[in-house]
Formats: sequence, C-alpha cells, structure tokens
Amino acid sequence: MAASRLSVAARRRRRSILLAIATLAAIAGALALNAAGAVDRLEFQSIDTRFAVRGSQGAPKDVVVVGVDAKTFRQKSEGGIGEQWPFARKWHAKVIDELVRDGARVIAYDVQFTEESPTGERSDDELLFQSVFEATRAGYPVVLATTEVDPDGSTAVFGDDETRRSVGAGVGNAIMPGDPGGVVRRVPYEHDGLRSFAVNTARAVQGKAPPRSKFKGDGPLIAFPGPPGTIPTYSFSDVARGAFPRGTFDGKVVIVGAVAPSLQDLSATSTSGNGLTPGPELQAAAIQTILSDFPLKEAPDWVAVLLMILFALLPPLLGMRRLPFIGVRVPPIVGFLIALAFGAVYLVVAQLAFNGGRVIPVALPLTALVLSAIFTLAALLVVEASDKRRIHDLFARFVPEKVVDQVVANADEELRLGGESRYATVLFSDLRGFTTYSESRPPADVIDILNGYLSEMTDAILDAGGTLVAYMGDGIMAVFGAPLDQGDHCERALRAGRDMLDRLDRYNRIELKGQEPFRMGVGLNTGEVISGNVGSERRLEYTVIGDITNTAARIEGLTKGTPYGLLMSQATVDGLAATPDDIEFHEDLAIRGRSDTVRLWGVRSPVAPDPSAPGGPERRAAEGDAAAVTH
Repeated sequence: MAASRLSVAARRRRRSILLAIATLAAIAGALALNAAGAVDRLEFQSIDTRFAVRGSQGAPKDVVVVGVDAKTFRQKSEGGIGEQWPFARKWHAKVIDELVRDGARVIAYDVQFTEESPTGERSDDELLFQSVFEATRAGYPVVLATTEVDPDGSTAVFGDDETRRSVGAGVGNAIMPGDPGGVVRRVPYEHDGLRSFAVNTARAVQGKAPPRSKFKGDGPLIAFPGPPGTIPTYSFSDVARGAFPRGTFDGKVVIVGAVAPSLQDLSATSTSGNGLTPGPELQAAAIQTILSDFPLKEAPDWVAVLLMILFALLPPLLGMRRLPFIGVRVPPIVGFLIALAFGAVYLVVAQLAFNGGRVIPVALPLTALVLSAIFTLAALLVVEASDKRRIHDLFARFVPEKVVDQVVANADEELRLGGESRYATVLFSDLRGFTTYSESRPPADVIDILNGYLSEMTDAILDAGGTLVAYMGDGIMAVFGAPLDQGDHCERALRAGRDMLDRLDRYNRIELKGQEPFRMGVGLNTGEVISGNVGSERRLEYTVIGDITNTAARIEGLTKGTPYGLLMSQATVDGLAATPDDIEFHEDLAIRGRSDTVRLWGVRSPVAPDPSAPGGPERRAAEGDAAAVTH
C-alpha cells in the first residue's frame, strides 16, 4: 500500500515538473518569436483585423480631400482639365484661390513643387506664389509637402526655403514609413530632420505643434475612420472651376493631392485590405488623428509582458490533477479547448476595447497561451501515454494483441494509397489564351494572374469533394471517387466543371477588365482507374492512371473550336442520377488510342474555347487533337 502511495506521489511530481517545463518553454518561445519580429507582425495584423471588425466610423469632421482623379484628366468638354501630369501651376493656383474663397481653414498641398514649372513659363510659378502668398496673408495657412530633404533639414520647395518662407507657406515631410511588410499604420513626428506633413498641418490648425511626447517609438497609431473612400473627396477639376456647392470647405482642413491610381501615390494601410489607400487620404487620416488628440490609446509595453506570463500559466493550471479551490479534474483535451476558448474570449474583449479607443496587446499574450496550451497538452499526453501503457500491459494478459493490430488495419483501409482499382470520374481542364497573355506581361504579373486562376479552380474542385491530382502549367487534373469511394462522383465532377466555368467567367470580368478574356475547356470521363502513390523514395505523389485518364485528357482537347466549355463521355452521363436538361449531344468521335468511338455530350459556356462556333453533330477527326497524358 505504501508503494502504491509512493507511485501516485511520484506521478504527481512528474506531472508538476512537466507542467512547469511547459510554462517556461511557452514563455521562452513567445519571447524568442517576439525577438525575431514574428509577434510584432501578428500584432500588426491583429490591429488591421480590429479596424475591419469595427468598420467605418463615418466621415471625419475636420478634414476633406481634393483629389486629382480620373475626372480631372478628362477633356475640358467633360468637366476635366485634360492635361498631362504634372499640371500647369496655374491650375494649382486656381484651386488655392477657390479654397480660400470658400473659407478653408488650412490648405495642405500634398503635391511636390521642387522642380521648375512643367510649362517652363515663369508666369505659372508667379501665379502659384501669388495665390499662396495671398492665402497666408488672409489667414488661410498653406502647408506644402515634400519627400526630398537635405541633411540639414532644408528643402527645395519653391526653389529653396527662403523663397517658400517669403510667401508664408509651411512645409512638411510627406514620407510615411511603413511597418515591416510595408503597411502604413502610424504617423511619425518627423522624418529626415523635418517635421512630418501631418504634424506641420496640425500645427497650422492649432497654432502650435503637437507634443513630442505623444510620438513615442514609431509614432501613434493612425485612427483611420474606415476603408479608402470614407474621407469625403472632391475632384480637383471641379474645385479648380469652382463647380462645387459653396460652403463645402468652410472651416475644413483640405488636403490636395493625387488620388488617381495612375499617379501611384498609394499605400497599404490598416484599412485598405487587399487594395491601397491614396496618399492624400492617408495624410488626411493622420492629420485628423492628431487633431482628435490620438483617439487610439495603446497600453504600455509592460502590460503585454504581464499578460504573457498570466496567459502562459493558464493551461498548466487547467492541466493540474485537480483545479485549485473547486477540486475538479479537467481532461487534457478539454483543458486545451478551454485555453483556446479563453483566448477567443480575450479577442472579443480586445475588440470591444479597441472600439472604445483602447489598444490592448493581443499577439504576445495569445502566442504564450497557444504555446503553453500545446506544450501542456503534449506533457499531459506523455504522462497519460505512460499510464496507458501500464494499463495496456496489465490488460494484455486478458485481451489478445491481435485485436489492436486489427483496429489499426481497419483504420488504414479507409485510405489505402498503395495501389488499387477504383470506379471514378477523371477531370481535365486547360486554360486557353494564357500563353498569349503571358508573352506581353512582366513575370510577376503572369504568376499573380495564374495563381489567382488556379486558386479559383482549386476551390471549385475541392468544394465539390474532388481530389486535386496535379497542376500542369495552366492545366489541372482531378479525380472524383478516389482515393475515397464516392457514390455520386459523376455528379460531383459535373458540378465542379460547371463551377470552374462560372468562376472563370467571373474572374475574367473582375481581373481582366478591358483585355481579351481567358477561355477554358473541361473534359470528363468515367470508368475503372488505377490509383495510388507513384514515385521514388525521395518523392511520392498521388495519381490515377489508365485508359480512362488518357481519354479524359483527349476529351478536354476536343473542346477546341466548339461552343462547349465542358465535354463529357456517355459513361459520365450514364453515371448521373438524372440527366441535366442543359446538356447537348455533341457527336460520336474516334479518339486517338481507342478502336471504338466515344459519344460526347456538352455544356455550353461563355468561356468555351469558341463560344461562337455552331453546335450540332459535326464530324471531325480527333486524331492528334489532344496530347497524350501520362498521368
């Protein structure tokens, strides 16, 4: 009995030691990831997510944007200026005059005037100088932007700082450094020895610069009011012509700059998602942040460290034999799930705090929590595995060992990849027009478009329950009914093929605006295939081989010159539970490599290889129409 007590005490000590090791390992791992910058990246992403969840806060009260947009570049008869960028400076002078006439509080000009007038006429420069001078003399400050600053902090705006000061204009550095990854999230106090454009604009509004103490580290977070477009934006050409309701800019800080994508003044921000934010709108958000006294208050660094330690302790506490005070034992997997649920609750709390203007750390505490949960689960599983082994040894005298072997064997039979015959449906697809498209595009753009296309097609196949066998350039091979049995594999394959055609049609409209659309052919064939892993010891891949596979590839090739985006064999049609109303008999064709003909049925599609081709049972030789497939 004493030995039994000693054994229990020893197991408890071992459990406690392993839990302590798990805690220390989690803290060490979190700190290591933090030192490597991984935690910072997660924190940045969490901030972006919090902005997205919070959503738009509506238009800010103090700032608006006057943007050089697409309308500005249209012909004068269409309400635009119709000039090439950079514009003659008389237009900038007119914009300043109109803003002053409408009572703008401050004019922040996010256009760089460090070179001579593009017209080469001194009169254009003089018009701009005069407009700036009269605006500042009348009490409407003008702040100019630059990204070129000398080592001593001087600039070449209006030629030099002496000329700029003579007309009363301020100047600020428009560079907004991004966090690792290039995303702009913070407003700097200064850059290259010159106060930032946002800071000096706020200074012009408030009469003094904001306190330097507010700009610790890389600066405070920009309180973006919402995604791009949230800040009211007015066309540069409308303002230059005075074609706007009077009072629009009364009392507003007006940021003037380029918003047209062609001018490339764009930045990734916390709220831009997969798109980009125009520079003037980014500056406007930064200026509004300063004027609103920095609405997003970040917790001190020590808070993250304290939460990291507390969160690292939670899973081991749950993993104790019995919880303190309540005496309840929590199974390891339950404790693991409770820890993750606690992390989810903390994310909700962090979001609510963010909505209220408080930014509490997320990445470091949750990293410690997840690592601790994983290490704790592993430690407890080691302990339990040891205990179960002793139990196994005990009951092995009463339960035959072959029972265990039988269970393992049965589990393996659900997914046998060693080579077997399956009745399945094979799908092949090929993209047409991509080679021509890629010949005139940069490699990065080609890969980006191809990856976008393959992602859409992959989703269509996987959503239908298919197995993606291989990518072949812009072609795809998939199988339905292998390696796992699927009684409805014909329906799944047809559904996937339809979805692929629909997705390509949508992809063409979204990604290839104004360009020749891609077209695609899909071939389906059903029958006995051999499936399994092939390759060498160094590399294996799953595939299906046989006559059915080769014929499916050739059927796909037969879509060329037809209005059918999808062709399928009679065997596939026979395998459908019900014949769809929209399939059409195409023709009986001789397929290279087969002695008999194959009856083909088609589904029309706007992305078919030749949607304008007439349908009907035309006869044409298919010899050599598709390349042999070795899969």
